Amino acid sequence: MRAVVVGGGLAGITAAVALATGGHEVTLLEAKPRLGGATMSFTRDGLVIDTGQHVFLRCCTAYRGLLDRLGMTAQAPLQPRFDMTVVAPGKRAALRRRRVPAPLHMLPALFGYPFLNAAERLRLGLAALAFKRLDEADPATDELRLGDWLAAHGQDERTRRVLWDLFSVSSLNVPGDDASLALAAVVVKTGLLGDADAADIGVPALSLGELHGAAAVRLLAKLGATVRLQAKVAGIEPKGEGEFLVRLGRSDAKDGVAKDSVAKDGDAVDGDAVDGDAVDTLAADAVVLAVPHEQAAKLIPAGALPAETVDGWAGLGAAPIVNVHVVYDRKVMDVPFAAAVDSPVQWVFDRTRISGMHERGDAGQYLAISLSAADEYANQPVAELRQKFVPALAELFPAAREATVTEFFVTREKRATFRQVPGTAKLRPRPETQLPGLVLAGSWTDTGWPDTMEGAVRSGLNAVIALSSPGETTAPDSRPTAKTASEGESPIGVGRGGTNDEGADLAADAGSEESNAEVNIEAEEREVRS
Repeated sequence: MRAVVVGGGLAGITAAVALATGGHEVTLLEAKPRLGGATMSFTRDGLVIDTGQHVFLRCCTAYRGLLDRLGMTAQAPLQPRFDMTVVAPGKRAALRRRRVPAPLHMLPALFGYPFLNAAERLRLGLAALAFKRLDEADPATDELRLGDWLAAHGQDERTRRVLWDLFSVSSLNVPGDDASLALAAVVVKTGLLGDADAADIGVPALSLGELHGAAAVRLLAKLGATVRLQAKVAGIEPKGEGEFLVRLGRSDAKDGVAKDSVAKDGDAVDGDAVDGDAVDTLAADAVVLAVPHEQAAKLIPAGALPAETVDGWAGLGAAPIVNVHVVYDRKVMDVPFAAAVDSPVQWVFDRTRISGMHERGDAGQYLAISLSAADEYANQPVAELRQKFVPALAELFPAAREATVTEFFVTREKRATFRQVPGTAKLRPRPETQLPGLVLAGSWTDTGWPDTMEGAVRSGLNAVIALSSPGETTAPDSRPTAKTASEGESPIGVGRGGTNDEGADLAADAGSEESNAEVNIEAEEREVRS
């Protein structure tokens, strides 16, 4: 079978690997200069920068299975047991699980949580028991706001902000009270109330570009698949039952394959030109459309799904994630990552080693703040963000008060995820379409999971199952075989990478100079505007 996968995010990578492993002739098309979608990296002034700060949990088996298939498991180690530092101005706490069976494993940490009073801690059990009884697959559950439901189960404003938001905002990328109860239930029941080790955190030891994109290019080349980069798809045309023509955009095809980067038969290529005859269309027996819902609505052929279904995808909307990058002249944070409460900071990560900062001769520390549900920051000037977050870090980490900020810049993913609010479950499509051989993938599709790396990998697996077993209902919890990838891990922070995002903006305020330069890093072609 000739299979074309459109989109090189985690969903597309997963589908391409599974199809190539099954012996099919696979071509993966990606509009950007590299694979990885929203989980990519770029270089700025000698620093390797991830567009988002991703961690994952042990409970998310599909993403971990993909890492294993890519040969990257050792580069994304898991904690021996859940251990999370929570900081606030003048206060610090550690949430750690005990080595006892679930659900007792988290009780000591929650009942000793210092940011809540004794009465608030006791009421946590009411919500935990109620979560256990929730049916997240019930459509009625998806119509409820998380905040309303928590309030009805004894969780006051303070408890929702300093405890429940730690997990819901970063996982669902909307303000905690506004989130879909169904999606929040997946996070809580799987990560916090599931197996005792379910919430153990994994932190990549490599940049996302190396962990996902570069590793995928190498593996797909070994499997005999073709990867075409900077290859933007303009249309998908059905030519009969199980036959399609995939048409490339003229700007990408006019110079032939030389315009693309190609990896095939063992050659891993990152941005090198390959001469060849012009290729405007690709013939396929199967197409996996693994792009964001906005692009999918433009590319899906007429008749593949009812018009009202495709039009309904617009209701999924988009939610931004903003990352604030701060480089100090010395070490100011003594943990690899931390969550924050009573602060505009949400999560902060030590990026020093992964970024290669010391290799370029700097002896300081590079911190990245991850801001989910970041509507208020999506268009805020860099200078204003600096005025807000540099003092906020100093309140959380006293050593930062005496340190000098040598670099400050911001990356923005304005369409990082769909807006995971009540009523969106009915808008998320299954992988199958009414055209045999055409399937959908992406973390926005109906996976039973939030729009996360785990959801992305599951969607790619579901798409391949739909191709191999037309008409078969793919359960969100289905476990794939070890050879096709397994089920993956869910990011706590910014890590959404199921499909390709629309690009990120990087704004830089270098050192002490309030230069406010803005850099557009779409497709890695950076244009500086002063």
